[in-house]
Amino acid sequence: MFTVIPMPTFIKRDPGKFLREMKVHYGDVWRMPSSKYLLQPDFIVIDPRTGRKTKVSFVSLDDGEVVGIVYDDLG
Repeated sequence: MFTVIPMPTFIKRDPGKFLREMKVHYGDVWRMPSSKYLLQPDFIVIDPRTGRKTKVSFVSLDDGEVVGIVYDDLG
């Protein structure tokens, strides 16, 4: 029997630009370092120039509707 471990998608892109584009589509983008949604992020955005990494997760309601995005820098 196999166990499926969800893995985040890695994106090499400027995190600031990526988050601005997400704000256009989803409206609410919050920096929340202690969010439970960031324990298993949907994306890790890596700045190709600096190597800075940012965790990004979608926040959704029980019915699956996405209501916003949370993010925080990886130390």
